[in-house]
Amino acid sequence: MSKKQYTYKHTTYACYRGYATQAIINNLTPLLFIVFQTSFHISYDRLGQLILINFSTQLLTDIWASKYADHYGYRKCMVAAHALCTVGLLSLSFLPQLLPSPYLGLVISVILYATGGGLVEVIVSPIVEALPNDNKESAMALLHSFYCWGQMIVVLISTIVLRLIGRDLWFLLPLLWSLFPLYNAFKFLHVPLLPLVQDGNGMKLKELLTSPGFYLSMLLMICAGSSELSMSQWSSLFAEKGLQVPKLVGDMLGPGVFALFMAIGRTIYGYYGERLPMKGCLIGSSILCVLTYLATVLTSNPFLSLLACSLTGLSVCLMWPGTFSLSSAAFPKGGTLMFGILAICGDLGCSIGPWAAGILSNRIQETGQSFPVLMGRGFDLEQLGLRTGLLACTIFPVLMFLGLLAFRKKKSAKA
Repeated sequence: MSKKQYTYKHTTYACYRGYATQAIINNLTPLLFIVFQTSFHISYDRLGQLILINFSTQLLTDIWASKYADHYGYRKCMVAAHALCTVGLLSLSFLPQLLPSPYLGLVISVILYATGGGLVEVIVSPIVEALPNDNKESAMALLHSFYCWGQMIVVLISTIVLRLIGRDLWFLLPLLWSLFPLYNAFKFLHVPLLPLVQDGNGMKLKELLTSPGFYLSMLLMICAGSSELSMSQWSSLFAEKGLQVPKLVGDMLGPGVFALFMAIGRTIYGYYGERLPMKGCLIGSSILCVLTYLATVLTSNPFLSLLACSLTGLSVCLMWPGTFSLSSAAFPKGGTLMFGILAICGDLGCSIGPWAAGILSNRIQETGQSFPVLMGRGFDLEQLGLRTGLLACTIFPVLMFLGLLAFRKKKSAKA
């Protein structure tokens, strides 16, 4: 097929696959942790460091892409991003077995594909935002739903394949998944792309940082990331400890159902969002998020607690893409720089929320004292600590709600 035969629909599909690629690189390696631990005798502490390396690399790439992506162009960056993801997954198959230190092979692989993932995260949203579309908010929500669908598909297919081929042939998994970004890299060589803003017309960093409204956007992104990850990172433990089920079942009932609700919510808004104002939906989402957090931590019935935990996925589904859409409408010349800064803020929120919950949880387990509302409910120390940490993280959807009210009032005043 020649370049002229490609349309903006092909561009949209390539962007969908781009977010699915990010789901592959973020979720495949953790599924293989038990294999790495038994095959290469790598400690859980060092395996946990791989997650930190992945996050840190993506964050540094976000910073780089915010400044230089426009200079090199969307096409070169997206092709390079998918090439790095492909090489990273291929090296994950072979380097740990070829190098004297298997862990070094894992670190190199993570850095390679995380660099590609960071580029995808910053660039794919402005590409979709720049495409001709009657309802950009719906398009953004639908785009972000493909990360959730991708996450579930990666977990499901990888679990089944690993069960069929056995752990000794684990290296076939990243080898097979590497074909996906490789295919998409060739697609991005041909699909038509549009600049979000014309060369030289985009806002400079100083302009963005001197706009008070942009700090609201940054706050909303931090709250969006924290609200989502604080709950999803602990949902597996809720299922395992509360329902007394194996880890595999806990992962499916916890993060699996959480991601399913996120995917459903984003997909529904993607198709019917033109009837629903994004600002109103985000305010409603913030309120629902507060309620699901409270229901999760205050309910002693494990099934109801897990249900509320899963419904949090629905309540946070629009926060990330919705903040992108509101910010793009408020700062139409923000360009890739704006999307990059917001992605950095979102990643910071994804780190701050779970970290704060974990720190507070450990503290409560040491002292045995928590908020009065949680005391005397029959929770053991582990459950008391976890629920206390999540109760404290309710501050993030509350701040999201207040920030949205201020954002709305500011826009009304301008009008």
